[in-house]
Amino acid sequence: MSALTVSFAVLFYFATAVLAVGLVVRIADYARTPAPLKIPTTPAPTTGTGVALRMVREVVFFESLFKGNLWTWALGWLFHASLVLVLARHLRYFTEPVWGWVVFVQPFGLYAAFAMVLGLAGLWARRFLVERVRYISTPSDHLMLALLLAIAVSGLSMKYLFPIDIVGVKAFFLGLMVFDWQPLPASGALIVHLLLVAALMIIFPFSKLLHAPGLFFSPSRNQVDNPRESRHLAPWAARLEER
Repeated sequence: MSALTVSFAVLFYFATAVLAVGLVVRIADYARTPAPLKIPTTPAPTTGTGVALRMVREVVFFESLFKGNLWTWALGWLFHASLVLVLARHLRYFTEPVWGWVVFVQPFGLYAAFAMVLGLAGLWARRFLVERVRYISTPSDHLMLALLLAIAVSGLSMKYLFPIDIVGVKAFFLGLMVFDWQPLPASGALIVHLLLVAALMIIFPFSKLLHAPGLFFSPSRNQVDNPRESRHLAPWAARLEER
């Protein structure tokens, strides 16, 4: 077994563990954060069903961003929608036999990679060209966008500039899943791409990129607008009243 294979096997086990544990810890932290006030962003739904529909619109269509800034919404939605297709395309490396719907999305996932680069480039350019956004942007904001863009570009480079042994890559990852390590193809472009992906997995739970789970715990989005009909009482406040 080559040192390259062993190194990347250990790296991805570590990155996966950090990603999984980090996500659990952060989501648990979100769940424990108290919401002492009834503060849904109005106009807000007055029923639980309405809140569920609002969350669906927010998650799928980025409704509040659409109302706030059309350019940012277009670039953000383009990136996220493309990312979903790209990730779906990559499932072929982790399934055998490959699921039918994964086979179906393969060409769409390829085109989505270009859209993903376009969306990321636009979002990054926004942080330079829009004065108020440039003012509040931090180095970490630029680094996250640079990392995502580098992952996308390095992935495309393996398709069009530096072809790799995708059968060997699939064997490597399938082997990792069952602890039966297989040789990792020695390709510079592949090594760069995998290093960037592993870096993203490790920092993801601790970065601003972890905004998706937080949305479900946002009181301005997940609360019913019924303060007169039903008194909102946080658990810690209820315990105080019982004394």
